[in-house]
Amino acid sequence: MECFRDFIVGVDSIIPLKDGTMVKYINFDNAATTPPFKTVMWFINYFSEYYASIHRGEGYKSRVSTEIYESARDEILNFVGGNKDDTVIFVKNTTEAINKLSYKICSQYPNCVVLTTEMEHHSNLLPWRFRFHVDIVKTDECGRIDLDHLEKKLKNYFGIVKLVAVTYASNVTGYINPVHDIAALCHKYGAKIFVDCAQIAAHKKICMKHEDENKKLDFIAFSAHKMYAPFGVGVLVGNKTILNSGVPDVKGGGTVKVVTDDFVIWEDLPHKEEGGTPNVMGVATLVSAINTLSYIGLDNIEKYENELLKYAASSLKEIEKIKFYCDGVENKVAIIPFNIEGVNHNEVAKILSEEYGIGVRNGCFCAQPYVHKLLKLTKNDIKNIIRDSDITKRPGMVRLSFGLYNTFEEIDRLKYALNNIAKGNN
Repeated sequence: MECFRDFIVGVDSIIPLKDGTMVKYINFDNAATTPPFKTVMWFINYFSEYYASIHRGEGYKSRVSTEIYESARDEILNFVGGNKDDTVIFVKNTTEAINKLSYKICSQYPNCVVLTTEMEHHSNLLPWRFRFHVDIVKTDECGRIDLDHLEKKLKNYFGIVKLVAVTYASNVTGYINPVHDIAALCHKYGAKIFVDCAQIAAHKKICMKHEDENKKLDFIAFSAHKMYAPFGVGVLVGNKTILNSGVPDVKGGGTVKVVTDDFVIWEDLPHKEEGGTPNVMGVATLVSAINTLSYIGLDNIEKYENELLKYAASSLKEIEKIKFYCDGVENKVAIIPFNIEGVNHNEVAKILSEEYGIGVRNGCFCAQPYVHKLLKLTKNDIKNIIRDSDITKRPGMVRLSFGLYNTFEEIDRLKYALNNIAKGNN
């Protein structure tokens, strides 16, 4: 099975351990952010010679920059299989995209209900909670969405639920949701669907369109920094009519056609929703990353990362005292959450870093309600969390998340380290 390390910057970085030993760094924290592609770094340096402020400038560099920025929308729509009535709005990240969509839905349906699920990242929970009546769709004990419960909620709120917000893949467990089946349920009961694609975009093909119109995805969002282009840009893709409703949430330069002392004519979409000087460099690098992902082939990436996932899950099971959280490998992106019995998750992550040069993520991964459920915390446990200001002592997990450049040998090194931690040999 081919590894794609040659595409990535920094895979051979040498870092110091606590004892001064120098080792090659291993990054198993790709669900948080990814390193850049070499092609992305080449393109940002090439484009920097032609960078200028976009729109309304007749200088050569301004026209080149405007063309790169505007043509990116079609490339992104092609990458995600966008619908004919969709538009692309550039934002800072997925979080900002969801906040923007919540503002748009609120301006059009101020008294509606939004359904979301127990497995969501805080960014797909809190923006809805503070603008709408939000109801939560349950997950099972392994953290998979309960589609029967979703349909029950839609039936009970028939006509009032205007949006169901769901992640494509969990950033905690890696579970991939059947988003097109969920879309069909949403549309059956008069609701739209928003899909948080932050954890899927670099790992599996997205297609908003579907041969069955009822299964199409209405809105999606994702961030470039999880797609090997960490330069501060994200996208919101969705239906033009809804995204054009109301006034922009960010008002100012670039959002208007005419301004007088007492009158405003807003710009057309998507510029109406992109106030201020945009991150042209970020957009350029996102397109470069998309081109590289397409060149490698997302099917190839998915296949390779799935092999990594299977190897890691099988290998790490042999470690004494390791606890997985519903550790199946089917229908998942390459994420494994775990704990070592008797060792705090923060301590595990610290030892891996300081003594073995391995980077992982630990805690609740901005998905506290979901992690609390998977850990089977009681109400009293959660009250104690609220009272305790020491974050490092709170319940949590360690998370491994693999990228297209990780290797089986790196997993072997991880297993050696975790074996030692489990046996107290540190």
